[in-house]
Amino acid sequence: MDDDQAGSAFRFNGNWREFAPIAFTNLLLIIVTLGIYRFWAKARERRYLWSRTDFIGDPLEWTGTGKELFIGFLLVMLLLGVPLFVIQFVVQGMAARGHLLAAFGLMLVAYVAILYLYGLARYRSLRYRLSRTSWHGIRGGSNDAGWGYALTSLWKAAIGGLIFGFLIPWSMTSLWNDRWGRLSFGNQDFAAHAHWKPIIGRFLLFYLLPVVGCVGGIAVVAGSVAGAGAPGPSALGGVIIGAMAVYLAMGVIAIVYYAAFLREAIGALTLNRIGFEFTARTIDWIKLLFGNIGLVIVTLGIGAIFLGYRNWSFFIRHLEAIGEVELAALTQSTTSQPSQGEGLLDAFDVGAF
Repeated sequence: MDDDQAGSAFRFNGNWREFAPIAFTNLLLIIVTLGIYRFWAKARERRYLWSRTDFIGDPLEWTGTGKELFIGFLLVMLLLGVPLFVIQFVVQGMAARGHLLAAFGLMLVAYVAILYLYGLARYRSLRYRLSRTSWHGIRGGSNDAGWGYALTSLWKAAIGGLIFGFLIPWSMTSLWNDRWGRLSFGNQDFAAHAHWKPIIGRFLLFYLLPVVGCVGGIAVVAGSVAGAGAPGPSALGGVIIGAMAVYLAMGVIAIVYYAAFLREAIGALTLNRIGFEFTARTIDWIKLLFGNIGLVIVTLGIGAIFLGYRNWSFFIRHLEAIGEVELAALTQSTTSQPSQGEGLLDAFDVGAF
């Protein structure tokens, strides 16, 4: 356990040397089975990570199985196959025959279906993970299957994209509140009241930086043309370097914004009389990101098997709980348990949070 976890409600007691045999065995079995074992590898990895994570002195338990994840993957391949087939073959065939308007309409419907499934994936993956996370023998979950949430995510994401994406912070915080408001742990419901106004300033930095960069580039070229009649090599070189600097700055500011979003979102999350906080700052995220990149590069890709361990330990080290746990009032969840895993989540390659 790290010293900075002393006194924290959440503690991660894992060790990378202890995790290494699991990671390397998983890698070998994934290679031997041509990738099929990755579902069982993920379940095995989570069993270790959860078992080394304590909440007020007692460990979590992961009860999910590789079979559930595999079945979820097979189902999503069938589910996603329909809109993808329509986009790839039916739409192109209609367009080739000159039915452009009908092809456009069908393509729009297919893309809306994919966006709907993306929203469903965000919710159901979180619901599944809570249903397979146990503490003191009590699990989480929800009786809400997520169909309504997926529809909500569709129109809120559309509104978030209005005015060139200016309302994205509102969309993200609103969907966070909606997603967690449908979930529970034991007999107690989660509640979330995140606000978008505290993070809009950081989003505007990311939002306006390309505009500032374009204006600056145009000014450099215009000044060069006014002075010499044509842009010189130094001016073009300055524009290229400036463009690279803008892209790099956008990446850093995106991390700045996401760090602020998670602090606001998790800080607004409650479970009965328990509140939560997430303490990771921008510099912490940058260290994690570059540490992950460096690990993968130095090990020629093999180090990627430790990224799940690093990301989980990072999350738990910065997660805090405030308030009082009433064990006597906490009883087992009566919510239904999904029978398959997070295939939709894997298909869209998104995280639970």
